[in-house]
Amino acid sequence: MNSNTFGLPARRTAAATVAALTVGPVLLAAPAAHATGGEGRATAVVLRTGLDVSLLDKTVDVPLRVSLNEVRAPRTESETALSVKVQGAEGNKPIDILAADVATSKATVDEAKAEGYVNLVKARVHVPGIPLLSLIEIEKVTSKALCETGKKPVAESNVLGHVTVFGKKTTLSTGGRTQVTVPGVGKVTLDLSRTSTTSRTAAATALELAVEVDPLKLGVAEVNGTVTLAQATCETPKGPAPTQKPTEKPTQPPTQEPSERPSEQPTAKPSDAGGIKTNNGGTTPTQNLAETGGSSTTPYIAGGALALLVAGGGALALTRSRARSRG
Repeated sequence: MNSNTFGLPARRTAAATVAALTVGPVLLAAPAAHATGGEGRATAVVLRTGLDVSLLDKTVDVPLRVSLNEVRAPRTESETALSVKVQGAEGNKPIDILAADVATSKATVDEAKAEGYVNLVKARVHVPGIPLLSLIEIEKVTSKALCETGKKPVAESNVLGHVTVFGKKTTLSTGGRTQVTVPGVGKVTLDLSRTSTTSRTAAATALELAVEVDPLKLGVAEVNGTVTLAQATCETPKGPAPTQKPTEKPTQPPTQEPSERPSEQPTAKPSDAGGIKTNNGGTTPTQNLAETGGSSTTPYIAGGALALLVAGGGALALTRSRARSRG
């Protein structure tokens, strides 16, 4: 059977040698990768504990941090270990924090989707201080978080079959909270099938247990904290990049010039701008008159000059005639 085993040092708050439990901070190393840019993300974990263990009226305090089959991905990762042990617990013997017939976690990410998935079958969870009694036994739990581009994220958790807490078969409230108290042992509060989604993320947890254990309240072994079973999360990828660079220019130029563009330059001389009428019905452009010093009054001035010239010639002839007659 695949398993993870840890030998752990204790952290002591008193100068006492205690051989009953030798447990310290624990974290199962999981393959991990970090996404960048528009890559999606997915995580999956079979078991995670956040427990504080106190011995001999809290003269020894030991944090117990264990995870089983925890995977994270922008690339596909999977784990199938079936148990996680802590060495030196309970009379210097190893303790199975979790043992299962099937324990699978998988995280998959590609350009189109991110998915976390957990499947746990016939699992038994123990905590220090009560070696002969399971904290919880379950038939089967699954969790799935699926984030696909262009779709709403989906989170699902299922608890199938019976659940036993401290050896007591328990009926869980669907999607709610159940509390189980066993006199002389302790109290466990169970949150069943917790799910949440946003526009780009999803998270699903099959079971989360709040644990308070103090057998017969003797202070020999007191355990407080949380145990999480079958948790999956995801974040939607931003989708594939464009296949090619957009064209910077139109693919086809216009087939012809705009219709409103003038077909030719305007004529340099106006056809009719009030010029002088000619005998053949045409006009003499005023522009030509301006160039030669003429204007629209030129004919009248010329006529007056001619009349003066004729009058002057007549007067001259008359004067000469009178002079000859006298002589």
